[in-house]
Amino acid sequence: MDQLPFTQDTVIFGLLCLCLGFVFYTSSIKIGFWSKFYRVVPTVLMCYLLPAILASVGIIDESSSNTYYVASRYLLPAALILMTLSIDLKAIMNLGSKALVMFLTGTVGIVIGGPIAILIVSIFSPETVGGVGPDAVWRGLATIAGSWIGGGANQAAMLEVFKYNQESYGGMVLIDIVVANLWLAIILLGVGKTDKIDRWLKADTSSIEALKVKVSTHTEKIARVTTLKDFIMLLFFAFVGVGIAHLTGHHFASFLQHNFEVIRNPQKILSSLGSEFLWMVVFATAIGIGLSFTKAKNYEGAGASKIGGMFIYILVATIGMKMDLGKVLDNPGLIAIGLIWITIHAGLLILMAKIIKAPFFFLAVGSQANVGGAASAPVVAAEFHPSLTSVGILLAVFGYVVGTAGAYLCALLMEVASNV
Repeated sequence: MDQLPFTQDTVIFGLLCLCLGFVFYTSSIKIGFWSKFYRVVPTVLMCYLLPAILASVGIIDESSSNTYYVASRYLLPAALILMTLSIDLKAIMNLGSKALVMFLTGTVGIVIGGPIAILIVSIFSPETVGGVGPDAVWRGLATIAGSWIGGGANQAAMLEVFKYNQESYGGMVLIDIVVANLWLAIILLGVGKTDKIDRWLKADTSSIEALKVKVSTHTEKIARVTTLKDFIMLLFFAFVGVGIAHLTGHHFASFLQHNFEVIRNPQKILSSLGSEFLWMVVFATAIGIGLSFTKAKNYEGAGASKIGGMFIYILVATIGMKMDLGKVLDNPGLIAIGLIWITIHAGLLILMAKIIKAPFFFLAVGSQANVGGAASAPVVAAEFHPSLTSVGILLAVFGYVVGTAGAYLCALLMEVASNV
């Protein structure tokens, strides 16, 4: 038997899959200890922590592993394609302007909340928001912006684009999970008081009833038993798209670097626009959106987004094994940034809902389509009514579309705020 730590990618990948299998199996148990455990500890946090524990105690050594590279360069763009393949821009518009207004308000809350939080915390704790080079705190917070606007895919994109020190990344993951799930708990608490909240908002909920009928009909229409042909076609869409995204991303980034000094100079604020990885993510998303205007979108009924979600969780596990748990609490002041940030997001949503008299459903799902993404937006939507689950998915997928651009803008604003 090989001595510890394991360095073979085949063994490491097997252990990562063991972690994912353990988490998803135990989280599916609805009674006893595990049921109570996962009410407190989110599934995605366990998918980060278990690989981190394996690395921290010396069972695996990720320093020479290619598993993260493969997950981020192959599986991430494939996931983006599969998770945007089913987006129906017309259907999103048909949800009503209030749904989109609440979703975009949540996005704006994240974009401006980060830099405002940095400015506030810098007043009484400037060292919390400092750092230079890869250790600059704003670079780490950019990954939270990616997570809170789009999800795991956009978070990974921001990690790669802004090159934050991955040894310190565990602290950012902790803030992401703790703060986001605290807000999720508050939203789920509000679901039980929907009628009272809607009365306070003076909201017209008739559109929600119409949505229930529309979504139920659409879900029944595309559902089908998945065949081998379906899986092969999903493989075709995903990885031909990955190849195209890499090819176009490489050439477009090279074009920008050769023709624009502001992008070629690493000291300039727009230099990260020369990242091949960034444009690979953008083109992969564009390919998914393009496919959504064809019959390929019906492959959602064959499980396109589920396969995309599986790829994302593999990526989550590979990121997790890069965590140094000993550094997670090196900067507890970051928790204050996270709490201020999410408060600005929540405050804007509540204010806008009051102004336009939007139902609490749109506030809750619009928020979670940003902060929680495809992992929690459908869960929150289902809490209102099972037939509305796909509304959460639809808005969450839209979050993937705007997530990279929104998080990128937020990161630039946070860089400016950190240097004020």
